[in-house]
Amino acid sequence: MSDRYGDFVQSSIGKKVAKNLGLPLPVELERFESGQRLVRGSVLIGRAKGDDQSLSSAAANILSQLQAEVFANADDSVKSALDDAGISAKPVADDDTKFKVLLFDASNVKNTEDLKQVYEFFHKVARRVQVSGRVIVLGRPPEAFDDIEAALSQRALEGFVRSVGKEFKRGITAQLIYVAKGAEQNIDSTLRFFTSARSAYVSGQVVRVGAGSHLEVDWTQPLKGKTMLVTGASRGIGESIAKVLAREGAHVIGLDVENQKGDLKTVMDELKGTALFVDITSNDAGEKIAEAAKAAGGLDAIIHNAGITRDKTLANMDEQKWDLVININLASIAKINRYLLDNNVLNKDARIVCVSSISGIAGNMGQTNYATSKAGVIGLVNATAKQLESKDNGMTINAVAPGFIETSMTEAIPFAIREAGRRMNSLSQGGLPIDVAETIAWLASPASGGLNGNIVRVCGQSLLGA
Repeated sequence: MSDRYGDFVQSSIGKKVAKNLGLPLPVELERFESGQRLVRGSVLIGRAKGDDQSLSSAAANILSQLQAEVFANADDSVKSALDDAGISAKPVADDDTKFKVLLFDASNVKNTEDLKQVYEFFHKVARRVQVSGRVIVLGRPPEAFDDIEAALSQRALEGFVRSVGKEFKRGITAQLIYVAKGAEQNIDSTLRFFTSARSAYVSGQVVRVGAGSHLEVDWTQPLKGKTMLVTGASRGIGESIAKVLAREGAHVIGLDVENQKGDLKTVMDELKGTALFVDITSNDAGEKIAEAAKAAGGLDAIIHNAGITRDKTLANMDEQKWDLVININLASIAKINRYLLDNNVLNKDARIVCVSSISGIAGNMGQTNYATSKAGVIGLVNATAKQLESKDNGMTINAVAPGFIETSMTEAIPFAIREAGRRMNSLSQGGLPIDVAETIAWLASPASGGLNGNIVRVCGQSLLGA
């Protein structure tokens, strides 16, 4: 879908008009392209003073593998971790050097005085981040601390990161990654995702990395040899998910209803995937998915993408619209998951990824049915994550919560409402289906065993909700 305003402000005249009138100035976001370097510029890394350098060491090892150009302040204690990783960091000069990534290890922040180090690191270089740059803070989960000062200081990082995401503009995103003690090796896939253009429309997010199976992958094709099923795969976001998973090496089973047969077959033929025609609300949906999975050697991931909207204010909503949305968007997922888990259809270390929505977080006028279903998806993920933690099978479940994504569905929204949806986020634009797909591919990766129970918004840091 064309964003005429976004295109207009890319021109010199449009940029001048928007600036003079105080209008949003969205930039064209950099997105991932196969064959390009993952980190497209220099990385400035720092660490809060303290005894624990395990997170810095893990990050340094990843940057070494990425062959990134790394800078560090002359007096920063992070240099020992960089030396151990074989990285000869360049000193930061008082010039116009720009950085693509600002990465700060705040795991040693234990009190309010320590927070000053976060300010000092970012304040000096706040104007030196490149367009579509990345700001990443590493910390420890506040709930892991009994000490009140340590807990409040780590929780304070959320406010800092979300504010940076709203301040820096120019397509720059900001994230906070809480890493459980002992789970440092599990940050690999997450740090790769957030330092790269794959995370173009993800900002202001707090991700928790915990204990879980650590599997080595070939980063050129991290899903190679895996079989992954995507519901609602015939078009839109589902089609994009299927294409990204296939690009990463997966064999994709695309599922949709019979009346989408032509579109689904076209997509699956292009990807050399398998088309499966199932009504996910039917009583035998789980059984049919299990049959297809068995023929493919079991499922390594299921992506619950299929969903519908039937918008009406509550007073004008008939019973059919309520039931249809709840059954497709929520009840079917719970029923299918239950069948797959009870009947051992999912392989060891399998990934379940659900599609929620910011409507399920913030609510939305005229969408009581849709918001209820998508909030329920979050509840399903939270509860299932706890169950999977108690099993020794390496499985995880997470969700993405898209905001305004440019699809045929949003194209039908009245112009004024559509423009508001596009602009009411820190990036001042709508996202693309591939932004959701890239996020799902990260969560579905075998290397993402430390991610369980996360709800990641793909919304450009929408002003609605948390």
